[in-house]
Amino acid sequence: MSDNNNNSILKRKLRLTVMIDKSFEELASMKFTLWTLFFGVAAIVIILIALVTVLIAFTSIREYIPGYPSGEERRMIMANLERVDSLSREVKLRDLLLSDLRSVVSGNLPLEALSQDSMAVRKSNAPVVLSSNISEAESKFRKSIEADSEFNLDPEQSTSSLVNEEDLELLYFFPPLKGLVTARFEDVNGHYGVDVASAEGARVSAVLSGTVIFAEWTLQTGYVIQVQHDNQLISTYKHNAKLLKRVGERVVSGEAIALLGNSGELTTGPHLHFELWYAGVPLDPEDYIAFE
Repeated sequence: MSDNNNNSILKRKLRLTVMIDKSFEELASMKFTLWTLFFGVAAIVIILIALVTVLIAFTSIREYIPGYPSGEERRMIMANLERVDSLSREVKLRDLLLSDLRSVVSGNLPLEALSQDSMAVRKSNAPVVLSSNISEAESKFRKSIEADSEFNLDPEQSTSSLVNEEDLELLYFFPPLKGLVTARFEDVNGHYGVDVASAEGARVSAVLSGTVIFAEWTLQTGYVIQVQHDNQLISTYKHNAKLLKRVGERVVSGEAIALLGNSGELTTGPHLHFELWYAGVPLDPEDYIAFE
């Protein structure tokens, strides 16, 4: 009986009238039931919620909500996500190159295959940071290459004729760059080369004939090129603005291989960081080369 009374109340027609207070003149009136009133209020609430949601989602009003990132913050978040994705890809490419190098050192991969893989990595612009510490395995690998004359580009210079560090003084090293030496060789402090300052864009030359074994951009030292010479020698040129040679290309003494720059994180101005390695041991370049 009570349910019927409730239904009858909900369906009972009501009338809302707007009248003037003094004259009781009727201005407007509206008939409705409690059911229609309930659904009408619910519809208005839903429409208001939808409008507020649209305003927050598609207008700049959302930036005034506490805790919601601004447009600049969102752009920074997207840029950081892109950097993380790029770094992840570059780490994978670096690991691939290092894996191939280990395979070459162990004798499981021919040198020609390494050159092809290195070219593939170079095209992908993967930053690979060079290490100045030459392992014993890598030193043996370089010696085996020199023994097989893989990089013997100058037949007038015989590998067997130069077997100790004293004999290196008989070689003529072409200055890679003429300029002011701003930082000298300090083996104990881990500075395995010299820094030579000069005008940006100046020519950087190969000190001896050889073959390019590394030509890539690195995070700390920018554009780096490394040349394998005869007589167990390797020369390294860092912080370049542009590399003129690729991995596997042969160069002759005095040939331009890069342009001087200021690339990489570990630099404060245009200069060349030059290193000279003999049988896996760093040498003081000023003992053999006049830079000024």
